[in-house]
Amino acid sequence: MKKINIILKDITESGGGERVCVNLANALSSNYEFEIFSFYKNFDEPYYKLNENVKLSYLSTFKLKDSKGLKKSILKIFVRFVLCFKLILIFLKKKDEIIICNDGYFIPFIKNKYLKYFRIWHLKAPKKKKFSFKFFDNLIILSAKELTKWQKWHSKVNVIPNFVWSIPKNTTNHKAKIILAAGRFSEEKGFLRLIDIFELISKNPALQEWKLRIVGDGILKKELQNKINEKNLQKRIMLKPFTESIEKEYLSASIYCLTSYFEGFSMALLESSSYALVNIAFDVNAGPSELIENEKSGFLIEDGNLKSFANKLEILMGDENLRKNMGLEAKKFVNEKFSKERILSLWNEILKH
Repeated sequence: MKKINIILKDITESGGGERVCVNLANALSSNYEFEIFSFYKNFDEPYYKLNENVKLSYLSTFKLKDSKGLKKSILKIFVRFVLCFKLILIFLKKKDEIIICNDGYFIPFIKNKYLKYFRIWHLKAPKKKKFSFKFFDNLIILSAKELTKWQKWHSKVNVIPNFVWSIPKNTTNHKAKIILAAGRFSEEKGFLRLIDIFELISKNPALQEWKLRIVGDGILKKELQNKINEKNLQKRIMLKPFTESIEKEYLSASIYCLTSYFEGFSMALLESSSYALVNIAFDVNAGPSELIENEKSGFLIEDGNLKSFANKLEILMGDENLRKNMGLEAKKFVNEKFSKERILSLWNEILKH
């Protein structure tokens, strides 16, 4: 049985990249031997559950979340560089295996000719070709929107989107007057401007029962809460921590908002669609336009146009039938394009060569 190795920053974190790697390992581990290498260990256990036959190896037990200042910089840069050398030495002794890198710090500049090296790129395309690209046999990108640009930088680029583990039988209650957003509380996710958008509609007398829930955690948590308090929206906007039972959040809402400044491929949009929530997102690079059929399964908004975003939200909030019809279209679209079976067939195609 051929072995696949996945390298990532920290398997114990709750980010989208970690979830994608866990899903991939669990899905393919019946046909391949799997090992995940994690640079750090912020928490005691992986956030997402791994199959028992997936081996997990920590390259260190350092906790970045507890580090600050110079110590954090040393751990993120120097120590990580040393750990990369450790990985290179490990892989130099192996034969006929596949390396899937989900972390930009690992560069296999000393390569084992008997191994295949893949790099998954979750974010939007960089502004120029990166030095590290030449060390990988294949680049895996999540969206075809910037494929032409990528093909100028590498001869082998594969578009393999993320997948929904299973299409849930449950569908949200479209009567629910809850707007949902989820993700890491960091600047690129745009939650601060989501609060501004909600403020624009908060004074509409016909929409006073509507509430916004933002699920996640991160460095901007205090700033987000302060902004909610300043706008006197504490009773209508709630920050909630990440939860393993995220299904409850999807099933209690009828609209999902994505206000990111950039996205590689939003797992949250994928999952919310699978529960038949209608999605509304800024049309940023690179994922939203591939996950939302504009004006059919949701709305794509010109990036930065908060007023237009608010207007489309008001239309959805005021029309239950529209939310239901568009939400069901979203569920159908995800089932057809992003099922586990469809996406795994793309992975199997490149892994067997």
